[in-house]
Amino acid sequence: MNGELRPLDDFEAPFGKRVELFEVTLENDVRLLRVRIREGTRFTTLDLDPVTARRWGKDLSDWAQVVDGPSSK
Repeated sequence: MNGELRPLDDFEAPFGKRVELFEVTLENDVRLLRVRIREGTRFTTLDLDPVTARRWGKDLSDWAQVVDGPSSK
């Protein structure tokens, strides 16, 4: 799937992994969130629509709050 990439974030994760986030805009103006997880020379790429990204984001946030307590932000 090709399209225009706009970098959003790039950060280290545990165990030598790197997470990269991009906004992908396709020819028909469809926008997706691309999540790329790198581990050495291997990587996994997921393209998420807004509904899926929102659900995943909520699940991640809910889990972190249970494990680590409320954010100080």
